[in-house]
Amino acid sequence: MLTTQKIIVLRFSAMGDVAMVASVLQEFSEQNPTAELIMVSRQAFKPFFDHIPNLIFHPIQPKTLHKGINGLYKLYQELRSYKPSAIADLHDNLRSRAISTFFRLTGIKIRRINKGRAEKKALTRAINKVFKPLRKTVERYADVFRELGFSVKLSHQISKSAQALPKKAQALFSDQTTKKIGISPFAQHIYKVYALEKMEAVIASLSRLGYELFIFGGGEKEQHMAENWAKKYQNTNNLIGNFNLTEELDIISNLDLMLSMDSSGMHMASLVGIPVVSIWGPTHPYAGFLGYGQQESDCIQIDHPARPNSIYGNKPCLCGVENCIDLIEPETIVKKIKEKLNG
Repeated sequence: MLTTQKIIVLRFSAMGDVAMVASVLQEFSEQNPTAELIMVSRQAFKPFFDHIPNLIFHPIQPKTLHKGINGLYKLYQELRSYKPSAIADLHDNLRSRAISTFFRLTGIKIRRINKGRAEKKALTRAINKVFKPLRKTVERYADVFRELGFSVKLSHQISKSAQALPKKAQALFSDQTTKKIGISPFAQHIYKVYALEKMEAVIASLSRLGYELFIFGGGEKEQHMAENWAKKYQNTNNLIGNFNLTEELDIISNLDLMLSMDSSGMHMASLVGIPVVSIWGPTHPYAGFLGYGQQESDCIQIDHPARPNSIYGNKPCLCGVENCIDLIEPETIVKKIKEKLNG
């Protein structure tokens, strides 16, 4: 590109999807250093983008200031002050379409993500399922910038860069001889959560093996459960409710491995270059949401003709009496982690 371009990027939720955007924008910025990015998302997700040069984060407040069509028009007026040359709509929902429409009326170029809805429906339907890997979501994001005229080549590699630990976490990492494993056992949708009694068995086994464990992700209920695990099992630490998102990312960047559901924990680990062993139920890596730079061989899942039956994990498993995710034995997960940590 011969002249500096300002690109407004729209992706408001969910947490994992926004983290994937950050992985793409990091490489986009490296390859297009003269382009300026204005990332529009929820304030809570700002830490995902703090490390990206030439990027301004602009928060959307959908429940207050930017609620309804009048609120979206106010957001449009705020964004117009950046004098953008194009809009990259990586969300394609009602809010992002409204913002895009306001800009289109002023002649600004708009490009929108192709979510591949028809092929995702074919992948998850019960009858005549088309079981094949779909385009990765991160490539769908990158396609929007390519359609705007930019060159973007994603490496699909994670790159570890350990950040300084928060002061109150430094004591947890004082022993440099033990392997550090993050565990993100919860998810927004219950159908993506491995049975908690089986997850506890995994934690117990990893604790006996001498690994240092750090439990991430959740609210008050999950915090209580993680605290109980930390009391019961040696070398097990609850981080829920004790650190903000920036601090969590810094801690994750110092781990050796993350164990996660198909959830935001996986994408946060990708963002800071940490390999992930992930557990899958009614969703599937073929839908395109595997963590950036992660390996399908590190996904633990059951082969079943009814899988996948959901893209986002908001639908119950159709595999029979027992959920497919709960057919995975704790020993299988522990064995995979040991293999991964031993190279």
